[in-house]
Amino acid sequence: MTSASTEPATPRHTFRTVFPVLALCWLAVFFDGMDVNIYGAVMPHMLDDKGLGLTQAAAGTIGSWTTFGMLIGALTAGNITDWLGRRPMLVGSVTLFSAGSAVCALAGDAVAFGAGRFVAGLGLGGLMPLCLAMVLEFAPPRRAALTTGLLMTSYHVGGMAATGLGLTLAPSAGWRWVFWAGVLPAVVAVPLLLKLLPESPGVLLARGERERADAVADRYGLARPTPVEAPAAGAKGRLDAVRALFAPESRWATPLLWLASFCGLLLVYGVSTWLPQMMRSSGYGLGSSVSFLLVINAGGIVGMLIAGRTADRFGAVRVSAVWFVLTAAGALLLKSHLPLGVTYVVVAVTGVWLFSAQVMVYAATSTVYRDSERAAGLGMVTGVGRTGAVVGPWLVGTLAASGNQGWGFTAFALAGLVGAVAVALVPLAARAGRGTRASVATGVPAAAGARTANAAD
Repeated sequence: MTSASTEPATPRHTFRTVFPVLALCWLAVFFDGMDVNIYGAVMPHMLDDKGLGLTQAAAGTIGSWTTFGMLIGALTAGNITDWLGRRPMLVGSVTLFSAGSAVCALAGDAVAFGAGRFVAGLGLGGLMPLCLAMVLEFAPPRRAALTTGLLMTSYHVGGMAATGLGLTLAPSAGWRWVFWAGVLPAVVAVPLLLKLLPESPGVLLARGERERADAVADRYGLARPTPVEAPAAGAKGRLDAVRALFAPESRWATPLLWLASFCGLLLVYGVSTWLPQMMRSSGYGLGSSVSFLLVINAGGIVGMLIAGRTADRFGAVRVSAVWFVLTAAGALLLKSHLPLGVTYVVVAVTGVWLFSAQVMVYAATSTVYRDSERAAGLGMVTGVGRTGAVVGPWLVGTLAASGNQGWGFTAFALAGLVGAVAVALVPLAARAGRGTRASVATGVPAAAGARTANAAD
């Protein structure tokens, strides 16, 4: 055994040490954002393609197939990660959604296209929680919200890339070539992830690979993982981890986080799928309608940077609640047919709040759960929230098919208000849990007390 595995190195945990992991996960999430937004960017062209036979109702259903695949992928990835590790799962996720994009490019009808989107959703669903867990594990504790925000800027850069392809490639070469561009992640990202991305020290320790876990921790300036920080292995271990989310100090905060995530992902995927078509139905031109998706993602990048900095100072819970309220206000403004220049401004500003409201829900989980519960907590907040991602595209598609697409903006506003209330109640729920635990014990454990105090921030 080497000296590196017998004597822990002094942790040098700075933002610089997380950068290699952040950069690689940023690239993976960039392609995630590109793939998710491609459908919305080309939907107007697909609806005009009579040979495909896509209707507005079917378009909404296919959007839900994608997010239903993401729900299955998110809930399945955690268990497979126990056996394979996070790096192989990330590689598999990228490969899977690239393959789904190829199926979409070749599809001869709406059913085959929907099958491709479902396959892509399986890969997309596993990727996001894995990248978030990796970045949070390697990030300095005091920079968790900022690091999460920086990671999520990539989603919106990917969304802008998808919109650019929809504006330039789809009109000249056809919508299928935009989906062929969605195969690029398998060519670009997979070799880099295989060569450069480290495995999670916590996962290595859970699999009994103590020497490798210590070596990775030392290389990246992390404290060496302890058994309590390692995720439980196997189906029984994961079930125990989920049960722990309903311990007295977090039993009320957990469903509130789930509800906030549901509302946030309903907004994210409802808007990403339907914004161009909703704006087109409101009377804007085809080019302007698609470009709104570019503008809202540009606002999302700014929002991630603002939210990360602000949350490190004022707390992720406060920032998420305020951002949800501002998103609701923006959605209501978009319901009116405003002058084109004003609409661009409203769309951009709404993007500043909309996407980062959801990401700050993820950041808030670190204030509620112990280190040993964080991966399970984040996975469940992400996984349960995916039901919102399923409902959003289906709901707006149903409204559009009935000629009531304007009500889609009202639905988005209501989701924003409910999300704000849910996340704002998390600190109160944590305090209630602390009181419940204190009533059956002689005192509150230090870890629980610190955790609930942080949640109140």
